[in-house]
Amino acid sequence: MEENLREVEERIRTTYCPDMRRNIRSVEDALDVLQGKWKVRILMAIMKGNYRFKELLEWNVGLTDKVLSHNLKILIEDKLIEKFETASFPPMTEYRMTEHGISLYKVMAELMRWGEEHRRYVLNK
Repeated sequence: MEENLREVEERIRTTYCPDMRRNIRSVEDALDVLQGKWKVRILMAIMKGNYRFKELLEWNVGLTDKVLSHNLKILIEDKLIEKFETASFPPMTEYRMTEHGISLYKVMAELMRWGEEHRRYVLNK
C-alpha cells in the first residue's frame, strides 16, 4: 500500500505538476459535466439503455419535468447524450448515449469503485 502511494505521489509530481493550471482546469471541466443532483443519475440511467422522457422521470423519483428538461438540454449540449425518434408508429422520442458519452463509462466505473472504497474507509474509522 505504501509503495503504491509513493508511486502515485511521484507520478503526480512528474506528470501533473508541470502545468498545474491546465490540470486544474481539466478536472474542473470534468466535474462541471457531472455537477448537480441529477446529471449523474440521468447519465447512469441512460448508460443502462435508451429511455424516454417519462421513463427518466419515473427512474429518478423527485425529479420534475422542468429540471429533467433542463438537464437533458445541458447533457445534449455537452454531447454526452442525444435525442432521437424511434422508428415506431407513432414515433417516440428517446435519449441515448453518444460515442463521446460512452467514454464516460470508465470514469463512472472508477468513481463508483472509489466511492465504495471511500465509504468503507470513512465508516470503518
